[in-house]
Amino acid sequence: MSLFSRPRDTPPGPVARLWSDRTGRLATRSLQALIVIAIVAVVIFALTRVPLLVIPVLIALIFASALSPLVDLLQRAHIPRVLGTVLVLLLALAVLGGVGWFIYVSVRDQGGELIASAQDGIDQFVGWLTSLGVGIDQIQFDDVRQRVVDFVTSARFGTGALAGVSAVADLLTGLAVMVVTLFFFLLDGRRIWAFLLRPFEGEGYARARRVGRAVTHSLGSYLRGTAIVAAADSLLIGVGLFAVGVPLVVPLIAIIFFTAFIPIVGALIAGLLAATLALVANGPVAALIIVAVVIAVNQIDGNVLQPLVQGSSLKLHPLAILLALTAGTVLGGLAGTLLAVPIVAAAWAAVVVWDGPDTPAWFARKKRPEPR
Repeated sequence: MSLFSRPRDTPPGPVARLWSDRTGRLATRSLQALIVIAIVAVVIFALTRVPLLVIPVLIALIFASALSPLVDLLQRAHIPRVLGTVLVLLLALAVLGGVGWFIYVSVRDQGGELIASAQDGIDQFVGWLTSLGVGIDQIQFDDVRQRVVDFVTSARFGTGALAGVSAVADLLTGLAVMVVTLFFFLLDGRRIWAFLLRPFEGEGYARARRVGRAVTHSLGSYLRGTAIVAAADSLLIGVGLFAVGVPLVVPLIAIIFFTAFIPIVGALIAGLLAATLALVANGPVAALIIVAVVIAVNQIDGNVLQPLVQGSSLKLHPLAILLALTAGTVLGGLAGTLLAVPIVAAAWAAVVVWDGPDTPAWFARKKRPEPR
């Protein structure tokens, strides 16, 4: 027995009793939770200080998770991995560039008409609410809108435009970082991951390998599935818009495709915009038809397309998705909005395999109901 150890039959002292009862254990757990929260807050604060590095790397990781199976397929077809990586990267850049150019041309050619139609729709909506007796002051509404117009046409907006030049430079820099990082992730992703796993041994090493496979599978399935669902949604709703005769179908399809990458909220935004334009151009009956089309497509999306193409990669409760979107928007703006849900889905995928291939972490396991 050590000189400083307490004999087993000796009762605990007053200080030990303070921390061994129920209140003491609660205080210990609370202190541990505060330390964990503080560490997480410091990490998040540090990451948000360097968005030009963090966001491109995260985007590259998501794209690499989705595209690496194609590189592996080319390698199994006896194509050198460097050449396969270059081919896949060029293909991805061509597809993304084509989609971006399609959206840009659509908005450039018909963006003014789209904004004017949306403004008319808002005016009609405000007039309808006023006719129902809802207390909206039209004078105040016009004053707010005029302030926006004055700001756009003022010198301050020109200063903001100069600041936008810096934003474009940051965007190009981030794009370059993302492309270079994506290239190395596709080429040497396994070796990079093996290097990061060197400090782990035994069960920790096996857990890290499981988590890595689960996270990359979740991110890849999310991106591939969301792209397929976005294309299907924009096509189906676009057919409905064209059949009803709503104008500006092409930019609306582009907006629907882009907003589909924002779960729940994106579909709501796209549906409201499409219904607003239908109301302005074709009347309330057409607007109701478009609303019905959007609801039907969302039902097909949620009950057929997502389970079929995404499987279990996005089994998150709608409340968790909304909270993730809110936190991502506050911390990272538009990029945070787009990245929040796949990051949360990847974190949940790691939890699900934490203690084994089919054994989640202890706090996420289903508990047996107690006998009555």
